[in-house]
Amino acid sequence: MAGILDILNSDLGKSIVSGVAGSTGTDSSKTSSVLTMALPVLMKAMEKNSATPEGAAGLLGALSGKHDGSILDNLGGLFGGGVDESVKKDGEGILGHILGNKQKGIEQVIGQKAGLDAGSVANILKVAAPLLMGVLGKQKNEQNVSSTGDLTGLLGGLLGGSSTDNEQNFLEKMLDADGDGSVIDDVAGMFLGGDKKEAGGIGGMLGGLFGK
Repeated sequence: MAGILDILNSDLGKSIVSGVAGSTGTDSSKTSSVLTMALPVLMKAMEKNSATPEGAAGLLGALSGKHDGSILDNLGGLFGGGVDESVKKDGEGILGHILGNKQKGIEQVIGQKAGLDAGSVANILKVAAPLLMGVLGKQKNEQNVSSTGDLTGLLGGLLGGSSTDNEQNFLEKMLDADGDGSVIDDVAGMFLGGDKKEAGGIGGMLGGLFGK
C-alpha cells in the first residue's frame, strides 16, 4: 500500500498541494513542506484515537458517510472559486477532534520549521484536513475496510507500517506538544543535532526537511 507521503507526491497529491496553496495564498513549496510534516502527525493522532473501540467506530462511521472520498472527485470545482467556508469549518472541526489541545503547539512547531507563522499553518491544515479524510475514505472503499481491525491496518499501512523508532519518537513528540513552545526546542534538537541518516519513508522525508 502507498504511504501517505507517497500519495502526497502523486498527481493527486500535487493537485492538492497546488490547490491548498492557491486557496490559502501560501507558497507551494512551503505548503508542501507543511503537509509533508503535518499529514503523518494527523495520521498518527488518528491511529491513537482509534485505539479505543469508540474512537475506531467514530472514524469508521465518518469514512462511511460524509468523508467517503467524494471530495476528491472534483478538486477543480473545490479550488476553482475559492474553497467554501463550510469546508474550512469542517477542517477546523476535524483538527480539533483529532489533535485536541495539542493543535496550537503542533502548528507552532511546523510553522517554525516551514518558515511560516502558526496562523498560516492553521489555514493550510483547515483546508487539508477534509482532503486527508477524503483520501482515507477512498482508501477504505478501495480496500473494503469494514471492521475496526481493518481500519487499524489501513492507518498503519498509510503511516508506512514499519516506522522506525526515530519516526515514532518524532510523531509522539509532536503529539505531546502542549502549546507552551518548549516542544520546539526538543523537536529541533532531535533533527538538527540528531540522527541524519538517509532513512526511507516518513523518517527520510521529515529528517530531510528538519535537517536543513
